[in-house]
Amino acid sequence: MFRSFTIALASLYVTTTAILITGIYYVHQILGVQHWGIIVFVSLIITLVAGGVLAKIAITPLREHFEHLERFSKETLHELNLPINTITANVQMLRKTHDDEKSLKRLERIETAAEMLKERYNELDYLIKKQTEREQIESFELRDVIEERLGFLRALYPAVEWEVVLESCDVSLDRIGFGKVIDNLVENGVKYSPHNPHITITLYNCVLSICDQGIGMDEITLMRIYDRYFQNDTTIPGYGIGLSLVKRYCDRHHINLHVSSKVGEGTCVKLEFKKKEKNGKQ
Repeated sequence: MFRSFTIALASLYVTTTAILITGIYYVHQILGVQHWGIIVFVSLIITLVAGGVLAKIAITPLREHFEHLERFSKETLHELNLPINTITANVQMLRKTHDDEKSLKRLERIETAAEMLKERYNELDYLIKKQTEREQIESFELRDVIEERLGFLRALYPAVEWEVVLESCDVSLDRIGFGKVIDNLVENGVKYSPHNPHITITLYNCVLSICDQGIGMDEITLMRIYDRYFQNDTTIPGYGIGLSLVKRYCDRHHINLHVSSKVGEGTCVKLEFKKKEKNGKQ
């Protein structure tokens, strides 16, 4: 596919160059026009028209390929939702008929795996929508979205000790994307706090801090945390894309992102938002 596209682009370059040279020769020699300004102008018009037609022909296969890939991704994502919901529903039914400790632990592992799949499903769904549609920027209260996501995360991680202090802060952002940022940062804090996880979340003066008391990172690791697929500890389940997504979101919305960490003491992530002015601007 891409080999054909490369050949098409090379052909487009050669053909367009040939048309430009031919146009100059035709206007100058055949039509007898001696004014070089007119010659160049007419030749460029001919080249632009011909180049536009050829470019459309060359790019059409690539556009069709990506449209097919987008359609396939959406269909696959839709089909994934059914087995995930089926697993979750059947686990809940089995809990009613199994009360021995071994069975309950197995069901808990299945349920946890289903929750992980559901989160990956939501992430992929968001990424596909973000690629195919313009982000919806809306005004909202940061505290509301954080509390909304914490309602889900508290149920998902019942063993976590939470310390949450939130003040008011109005922003204009992609609300869905911000929810994913919260999910990723909290999940990282829980994952890297293997014993008695403690998560502290504060929102003060439009600065959001999410801190854990986990294993922490050294300075060398801190330099690589935004690399896609990088994982500090490969024994911990995950894909290494969380902080990469967070970084891209913050860069896109001009949010200052700071990460501090010490080995054995934990990690703290701070997001500094621009305060919304009274006229609605940030």
